[in-house]
Parts: sequence; C-alpha cells; structure tokens
Amino acid sequence: MATTERDLYEVLGVERGANDAAIKRAYRKLAQQWHPDVNKDPEAPARFKELSEAYQILSDPERRQRYDTFGRAGVDGAGGGAGTGFEGFGGFGDIFDAFFGGAANGAARRGRPQPGADLRYDLRITFEEAVKGVAKEIEFRVLDRCETCTGTGAKPGTEPVTCPQCQGRGEVRNVRQTMLGQMVNVSACPRCQGEGRIIETPCETCKGDGRTERKRTLQVSIPAGIDEGHQIRLTNEGEAGPRGGPPGSLYVAVHVTEHPSLKRDGTELYFQAQVSIAQAALGTTILVPTVDGGEEVEIKPGTQPDTEIRLRGKGVPHLRRAGSRGDLHVLVDVVVPTKLSKKQRDLLEAFAAEGGESTHASSGFFDKVRDALGS
Repeated sequence: MATTERDLYEVLGVERGANDAAIKRAYRKLAQQWHPDVNKDPEAPARFKELSEAYQILSDPERRQRYDTFGRAGVDGAGGGAGTGFEGFGGFGDIFDAFFGGAANGAARRGRPQPGADLRYDLRITFEEAVKGVAKEIEFRVLDRCETCTGTGAKPGTEPVTCPQCQGRGEVRNVRQTMLGQMVNVSACPRCQGEGRIIETPCETCKGDGRTERKRTLQVSIPAGIDEGHQIRLTNEGEAGPRGGPPGSLYVAVHVTEHPSLKRDGTELYFQAQVSIAQAALGTTILVPTVDGGEEVEIKPGTQPDTEIRLRGKGVPHLRRAGSRGDLHVLVDVVVPTKLSKKQRDLLEAFAAEGGESTHASSGFFDKVRDALGS
C-alpha cells in the first residue's frame, strides 16, 4: 500500500480533530491486528508499516501540524517519516514494542550491538554571540570505546562467540494460544541481552563492556541567529554503544544571556529610547546600542510618544536564510517630568499661554524650555 496516496487519519481510522489518546488507542488496536508476528496475511508487513508511519507523524505535535498544513509534502523526509528504509521494520518495531513488550529495541531483535546513549550539554553564550555566531570549545566526560579491546569487550587475542541459546539471532520466541489465536511473543535473548554474541574472556580494562570513561573536547560551531532553547545535534558524538555498538548523538542545548537594553523577538530587536519633552519637540540625536556597536539615530522635531524608528538590517540573521537579517526597532518614549522647578513651570505656562504646541512659538523660547528642563 502506498502511504502517499492515503490520508493518515484514514489509515488509523480517526477523525482529524482526534486527540492524542484517541490516536494512540487506534494505533494500538490496529498494530496488534496487523503485526507480522501475529497476522500471516501477505499484506500484513506493508499494512503494519503504513500504520506505524501514520502514528509516528500524528503522535508528534510538530509533524502533525506540518501534515495538517501541507500534507505529506510537509513531513516527507523529515526525521524518520516516509522515505526511510523498512529493513526489519526499523523504528516501527520499536513503537510496537513500546506498546506490547518484546525486545528491548529493533537493534537487539536483529542480534546487533545496542547503540550508545544520547548526551546533552548545556552551553551558555552571550547575546552578541547568539546574533553573530561563534565557535565554542566544550569539554565533557563520556563513555568512549575501550582502547585496549577496541570496543569488543573481549580480552585482546580472543573474540566474542555466538550465543548458544539464540544461535546469534539476539531474540527468543515463545508461542502461546489465546482466544485470538496463536500469539508469538518475541523478546531479547536473556543470555546475550539481545546481541547474539557472548564474551567468554572479558577485557580487563573495561570488564567486558567495551567502553571506558574519558574526557572529550569538541569544537562546536554556533550559527548566527540561534536563540534560547535551540539545540544543535552532533551525530556520533554521544556515548559509544556497549561492545562495539554505534555511538549516540550529543545535543548541545544553547542558553543565551539577556542583553541589558535590547529585547529580541525572533529576528527582530527592540530598543526603548527615552527622550525629554524638549528633545521630542526640538529634535535631537541619540546613541542607540546595536550588536555591531553604538549608532547615532536622529529624533526629528515634533516626534510623538510611541514613535517607532526602524533600522533596517540591524536585527538578527535568519538561521535558514543566508544573507537575510531582521530589523532593529527604536521605540521612542517621551518622558514627562514628575517634578518641576519654579522656573520650569513658569516657562511651560508661558509656552501654553503662547498657544501650546503652536509652531509660531519662537525658537529662542524653545531653547529656554530645553535649557530649563535639562535636555
């Protein structure tokens, strides 16, 4: 069956507005019905794959939203959906195992060494580094491949041998009769823990695990425009798998220090500029902080409160659009003094008597107001 031709909600038999619990129940029921270990129908493997693909997408909120918006074009090729291989059911067997038990994971069921764990590293960078990008050296401890046995777990000069209980398959099968018919329960071999091999003479350095703890140093490239909470995945930089298993990934979680005066919203930056009444009326030049250094900005005569001045291209670079950058928004706040000296009050009262904000007031009078208000 071609999953690209069927609606994923139709595949699971649920409505488009179905919640997560309904989607999970539907998948559980259908997967139990169509799992190839249970159903000997020639179409069972393809049907089970189709169900698992649909569940993988619709159970992930982000991928489900992309699917609802763009259809299969929004999820194909993104993180294990359609377009991935179907060797031995791949990750789809893992989903079934999570519901119904069985082998620890797909790798174990095929008699392969288990992969290493993923790691997380929390990295703090400055606001400017997040905007401009930076290379950082990180240091952490990790279970890495044992140099003595090169990761096999066996003492040098010896080799792991095939597990006699599962004959190298890494799994054992138990058949039982139920009201639904014959059920086959597949689980990891208890003797070799699903690896298909056992070590008769363990390495003295790693005690047969194939790994030892050590310090690792890496250079991590932080792209310009990264934001708080973003993660960078470094494939194969996590823990090594036991006894020659493939390594996991390292996820670098980025934390950005706040800027003292600039606020960020995606690719846009905002600065609150405070000017006096006299500066707003007469006009002035202020110094605005940017990630590239201070920049002089003109406040035109007669500027009103909440005026916005946009500095094009002075914001944050787009992560996925090279050469594109947001803007810096200068928000003008006209500060009204809460206390006035007698001289200031007299001048403002005289200004009001001359016609308030009339443009016919003399420039000399405005100069006196500006001087009196300390602009």
